[in-house]
Formats: sequence, C-alpha cells, structure tokens
Amino acid sequence: MIGYLARKALGGKGGGGLSTAKISMLPDHILMPVKRNGLDPVPDLARHRAEGGVSRIKFPLGIGAWLVTGYDDVRTVLGSTDRFSNDYRHLAGVVGMEDGANPGGLGFSDPPEHTRLRKLVMPEFTGRRLARLTPLVEGIVTERLDALAAAAANNDGVVDLMAEFALPIPALSICELLGVPYADRAEFQRLSAARFDMLEGAQGALSAITDALPYLEQLVRANRESPGEGILGRLVADHGDELTDEELTGLADGLLTGGLETTASMLGLGTILLLQRPDVHEALRTDDAVIEKFLDELLRYMSVVQVAFPRFAKEDIELGGQRIAKGDIVIPSLSGANRDPKFAGAEPEAFDLHRESSRRHVAFGFGAHRCVGAELGKLEMRTAFPRLVRRFPEMSLAMAPEEIPYRKRSIVFGLDKLLVDLGPDHG
Repeated sequence: MIGYLARKALGGKGGGGLSTAKISMLPDHILMPVKRNGLDPVPDLARHRAEGGVSRIKFPLGIGAWLVTGYDDVRTVLGSTDRFSNDYRHLAGVVGMEDGANPGGLGFSDPPEHTRLRKLVMPEFTGRRLARLTPLVEGIVTERLDALAAAAANNDGVVDLMAEFALPIPALSICELLGVPYADRAEFQRLSAARFDMLEGAQGALSAITDALPYLEQLVRANRESPGEGILGRLVADHGDELTDEELTGLADGLLTGGLETTASMLGLGTILLLQRPDVHEALRTDDAVIEKFLDELLRYMSVVQVAFPRFAKEDIELGGQRIAKGDIVIPSLSGANRDPKFAGAEPEAFDLHRESSRRHVAFGFGAHRCVGAELGKLEMRTAFPRLVRRFPEMSLAMAPEEIPYRKRSIVFGLDKLLVDLGPDHG
C-alpha cells in the first residue's frame, strides 16, 4: 500500500510501474520503515520509537497518516477491529483507487466479513490438517537438499541457496496445498516477490497483483468445474455456495503470495544468521529441543514483514499520546515493535537464542488478522533449518557479506541470491 500511495503522489497511473528514479525521490521518512542496514532496521526506526512511537507521516495528497513503532501500541492497533478497519474501500476512497485493483482476501476485510472468510479457511491450517502435510514438507526438504548437493557438485561446492532451497520449499508446499500446477509455479515466485518490492523490477506492487489475479481466477473456475485435492477444491466442494469466485480468488492470492515470499525470505536470512553465529549453528545441529526457541527469536529478530496492512481509524482515537482523527491511516511497524526494549528486554538489536519474550513476537501479526498460514510457515522452517545444518555442517558463505543483495526497500524484507559453499563434502 505504501508503494501504491507513492505512485499516486508521483502522478503514476493505476496500472503502471514505479521507476527506481521516481521512488528514489520520495522523502526518507516515508520509506524509512522498510529500509535496512544489513539484517537490521535503520537506526531511525529505533529513534522514532524512543521519541514516543506514534508520529504523523507527512504524506502527499493531504492524507492523514501515522507510523506506529512501539510494541504495546502496535498490538493495540492490530488487536482492535472495533476501532481500526482493514477494509480496502477506505483506502480506495481516499486516493481514488480503481475497484479492480482490490486485492481482496482476509487482509483487506473487516468483521463480520473477515470472520466469515477466516472461519471457512482456518480448518485447512489446524494441527490435524498440518500433520498430514508433514510428510509432504519433509519430502520436499529432502529433495531440495539433494538438489543443493547436485548443483554444488557441478560448481566446486558453490550454490545459490535461494534458488535451490529457500524459494522452492515454500513454493512447492503452498502450491501443493492450493492445487497450483507445477508448470506455473516459477512465475508465481516472481509475482510474489514483485508485489512487495518497492524499488526493483519494472512493475510496481499493484501491477504484480494485476498480473496474478487473472491466473488465479482461472484456477478458481477450474475448481468450480472439477474440484481438486487442494484447498480451493475443498472449499468449493464444502462451501461452494457460500463463496463467490472473487472471494475465492482473493483467498488464494493471499495464501499463495504470503506463503511463498515470507518463508523463502526467512529461510535465506536465517541461513545467513546461522553462518554468522557458530554457537547458534551448533545448538541447532545438535539439540532437537532448541528449534522452537530458535524460530521464535528468528521471527522476532528478522521481522521480514516489516509493516502490517494499513489500518483506518473508525473514530477519533488517542494512541501513544497522539490524537488520531477518524479516517486517518495508521501503519503498524512490526520490525519496530519486535525490537522494542519494553517488550524484548536487554539488547533488542541482538539475536539471543534464550530470550524468553520472543514467543510473544508480532512477526505474524496479532489478533483477528494474525497470519492464517503462520503454522505452515513454522512447519517448513522447523523441518528445513535443522536438516540443512546437519546435512552440510561445514557450509559457509561464498560471497562477502557486503555483496549480499538484500532488497533495499521492500515491505517483505529479503534477498534475491545467497551463494554458499557446502564444504569439502557436498553431501
């Protein structure tokens, strides 16, 4: 949404791209919440939090907008559907978005509509359903470890971990879950990354959504005619009369793109941390019990989804000592909240495997809009990380840290390539 508002402010068309030159002209205070120094949010984010954590963003078009960075205030915004709205139509009305650009799905709807849709989808992500997926995920991870070894054998042990491991695992898992044909999955990896990237590529985020939706509409129609074994097929078979094609498309779009890019980023960034921290690498390799602490702290520390969906104040509200007017946009910073010392404790900028507060992170959001696929993502990471370090215990970076191509301005923080050397024994 930040990307789209920026495009409107710079005079772009609804379906056009946002060039690197144009976005580089935007004030730093607008892009600051999605900028990083290496793995860390920029220092300005911590300074913002220390100065109160709720402040007005000087946004174009006369839009009232606020950035929220403190942990307690972010949870208040995320958890208060009675005072803050996710309904996309609020944003469309403010900046004149076209109805056809509505991404739909759970992220841009309010109760009772959101409650109805979530109730239909959530059974697909219960512990029992996910337990059935465990053998599938284990098989995918094993296959990708073998693919890593094969690729490394042809290149003196060096391989791109993103291309061979981090991206394929969530792509194959979520596409299998939805019933997306294998031949289409590479293109959806690209579209998933493009919609969150505010600097790279020829098309902006809304253009990527526009490219993705026609295919998903076709997939929904195919499942209407002949329900498949994936989530879409089961939703059609069990609740076909309760869901429109538009609603099914929005749900599929949110699950597919959210399940791809976020987990892929976590797998890549988590590997970098493991290679920088031999103590954590050793603990994960030798102690099965440490995995849950590792995942919670990694999710807190990385906060790959840097800002949550924008909220809209339903009424005049007092938050963090500031008066937010009815209709103002509120942008919760998840990376800011997760590094708030009032929540994280001592040294919030450090990775601490034994940090007790980590389990209360907001990396998946909070409240009614907490990520519906959170447990699927954790299942993939819980399976992938220990097996990776055990299969290749001598793996190391094959590029200088300063050469790692982190995404410079992306709502979902990540990287496009990660060269690693699997060691003398390529597995």
